[in-house]
Amino acid sequence: MQDTVEVLCPYCGQRNEIFIDYSAGQHQSYVEDCQVCCRSWRVIVVLTEEEPMVNVQSIDD
Repeated sequence: MQDTVEVLCPYCGQRNEIFIDYSAGQHQSYVEDCQVCCRSWRVIVVLTEEEPMVNVQSIDD
């Protein structure tokens, strides 16, 4: 099962839609590029029974 969520780029503040891959495990951390400014940021996903918790951080953090 895959869903999408909207997140804000930590660099330019623009909305991005990212996919949540439920088959990748309960705790996920990966790097994705902003669809607007093309800078890379870290995506941290924790899957819960209700809905996924998603946090994005600049790579510099």
